[in-house]
Amino acid sequence: AVARRRVVLRVVRLYINQDDFMKNRALGQWIEKELAERLIRANSLIITIYGDMISIHGGTVWLGSLIKLVMPFGINARMVRTNVFRLSAEKWLIAEKIGRRSFYSLTASGKRRFEHAHRRIYDETRPAWQGEWLLVVIPAVGLTTAQREALRKELIWEGYGSIAPGAMVFPSAERDSLLELLQTTGMHDRVVIIQGQTLGALAGKPLKEMVSEGWNLARVAQEYQGFTERFRSVARTLNGSPVREPEQCFMIRTLLMHEFRRVQLRDPLLPRQLLPTDWPGDTARAMCREIYMLCQQKTEEHLMTVLETADGPLPPAAPEFYSRFGGIAKHTAVNRRPV
Repeated sequence: AVARRRVVLRVVRLYINQDDFMKNRALGQWIEKELAERLIRANSLIITIYGDMISIHGGTVWLGSLIKLVMPFGINARMVRTNVFRLSAEKWLIAEKIGRRSFYSLTASGKRRFEHAHRRIYDETRPAWQGEWLLVVIPAVGLTTAQREALRKELIWEGYGSIAPGAMVFPSAERDSLLELLQTTGMHDRVVIIQGQTLGALAGKPLKEMVSEGWNLARVAQEYQGFTERFRSVARTLNGSPVREPEQCFMIRTLLMHEFRRVQLRDPLLPRQLLPTDWPGDTARAMCREIYMLCQQKTEEHLMTVLETADGPLPPAAPEFYSRFGGIAKHTAVNRRPV
């Protein structure tokens, strides 16, 4: 890890010190500090880039152009090839060889994973709640310890909290996603599902105490606060700089979404009635949206310049891209062939 940090710093400092008057020195120093303090795994970074950027542009790119795209993060060609191969083995990506070039696309299961994450990350609305609950009872017999633990992790990923051994709940009446999860994991006939209703106040002290114990909201709140502190200076600098350089915007948006995705996917997205007053997730989301908007156009220009498909430059972003974060301004990016 220490050796990797040194390599990353050498590459990033070379990038920062390039004689390019368009680059913002303050943003460059922030990027260098981020990469020096937090060692980002190559496979995780590639997933972020595919999820936030490549998926919305058709989902397929030439490996050589992906290598060029991530080079400023201190990730070399060997590391990209190794981690893309691993992501293929994990059914995120699939390769197609055309001549001497390899093109990597999202698999059907990879697309489904991203679609699920996209709803959580980019959708700002929380459904209205009238006190409904879904309770999943995981039997102590009939399942192995490994099976129970695997199901528990899947339910936590969906936002369920543990209120007792073998009892996972979520405040919702929407059953389709739960039934899909149980079908996918083969647990649809191995657990008990109960639908119920809160009687009495929807925000009483006993209920909030149960929520606090079942979901560890204090930890989620702390991570949201940390996110806001980390990116506050970036928002301030971008707002004060009318000229923005495409590659810097790409790097900032990548680091922004890499961190926001990590924090936000731990948020169970509970109804407002069950959250503490002044929930820091709201501030974090507002800041994320602001930076995303400020970097959006230049990032798209950079992607069009660097990334390449079998047919040439990336196709335009799909229409659903412009509904992210409640709606972002549409622009026309120049389709320049990669050099």
